[in-house]
Amino acid sequence: MNFEKIDVRALPKSPVEMLADDWALLSAGTAEKANTMTVSWGAIGEIWGKDAAFVFVRPQRYTHEFLDENELFTLSFLGAGQKEIHSICGSKSGRDMDKIAAAGLSVCMLDGAPGFAQAQHVLVCRKMAVQKLDPAGFLDAAIAENYPKQDYHTVFIGEIVAAYANKNV
Repeated sequence: MNFEKIDVRALPKSPVEMLADDWALLSAGTAEKANTMTVSWGAIGEIWGKDAAFVFVRPQRYTHEFLDENELFTLSFLGAGQKEIHSICGSKSGRDMDKIAAAGLSVCMLDGAPGFAQAQHVLVCRKMAVQKLDPAGFLDAAIAENYPKQDYHTVFIGEIVAAYANKNV
């Protein structure tokens, strides 16, 4: 395996920049069956005394099913300049095609969770909390405009149980 464990605080650049600017692949599943989707917003920080990742997934996304069914999920950071891969993984459904293969990605299991051999960094997360967004909590009315179908995101909060750096990328 080309990955070595690192301290999540040793990431080479801001997790905010990695997520918001470079994007990430959110994945869950098993070695036999996994799914992924592009995420470009969320949060990495601390809650309940643990390093954590906060990811938001609409209920109709195929990845949502994998997140529901599995204790672990990953965030794989490919680095800047990978928008073509992210376009495929963000716009195609794993229900309809093998988008992982179409994007030219190779699944590698890290601590029992699917990541990608092409990633520069992978965070392995264990679900701690799951909560559907409640529009009653939107203090800014403009937020509701993001939900014309009322398909409010589910928030998955995961403890970051491992961080990996790819030695070959």
